[in-house]
Amino acid sequence: MESTGGPYLNTAAVTSPVGIARLLQMTFGCTTFSLVAHQGGFSAAYGTFCMFVWTFCFAITVFIIACEFTHLHSCLNLSWGNFTAAFAMLATLMSITAAVIYPLYFVQVGCYPIGCEVRDFRIAASVFAGLLFVTYAAEVFLTRAKPGQVTSYMATISGLLKIVQAFVACIIFGALVNDSQYGKYVATQWCVAVYSFCFVVTVVVVAFSVTGKTALLWFPFERSVVIYTFGAVLLYASAAVIWPVFCFDSKYGSPRRPGLCAKGKCPWDSQLVIAIFTYVNLLLYVLDLAYSQRIRFVSHL
Repeated sequence: MESTGGPYLNTAAVTSPVGIARLLQMTFGCTTFSLVAHQGGFSAAYGTFCMFVWTFCFAITVFIIACEFTHLHSCLNLSWGNFTAAFAMLATLMSITAAVIYPLYFVQVGCYPIGCEVRDFRIAASVFAGLLFVTYAAEVFLTRAKPGQVTSYMATISGLLKIVQAFVACIIFGALVNDSQYGKYVATQWCVAVYSFCFVVTVVVVAFSVTGKTALLWFPFERSVVIYTFGAVLLYASAAVIWPVFCFDSKYGSPRRPGLCAKGKCPWDSQLVIAIFTYVNLLLYVLDLAYSQRIRFVSHL
């Protein structure tokens, strides 16, 4: 019998540069969490987070390879290009975070008290965790939008920045719940409202892009996103002024870290982390606004 629909399997999914990068991601991810689970070990919230990152990224990468190799992604109700670009950026951020946290908390030079074998497994896991980050970053580099190229929105600089903005917001939320004392003043509560609002809207923009539902909206999606980004710049600018004043000015807070503040449980430390990442996200939204003037949305990719 002759086939009229073309090949059933897409060999380019594993032989193209992006396909090879994904195969390496799958290999390095599996190796990393296998080393940790077998002998390296993990504990507490930091170790659990690292294991979640490696297993989650591995599972989604296997899913992407399987769907592209078998053409099953055409049956999914997703904008596949937006989905893979968004995941690659998210996996890059998550994998570099795990690649920093795991050796920081679990790797040591000496063998005592964990033993040389456990130490060696942890060092090996840290090396493969770093390689995993490199492969995800390589995919982002290979799939990013080129000048003049018609591509998915999430593959553009503006789309990739949306993922980074949401990730940075998650870091801010983590510091907020770590005894940051944000409820002390109405002004700091306003900053929390800014972080929450911008995070929710950014996630909604990503969700609509990934699901390919932007064409179904009754308002112009691309114009709305640019307007929202401008509003987010103004909101984060207000938070970038208000938060440091009400946390580090001597009238409301403490300009220096209190001497008796316990390490890991000091509100001042959390407030400093929030202040730093507020400025980081402000810069990201400014860059997003600048790049959004140079792109055009393509909803069907």
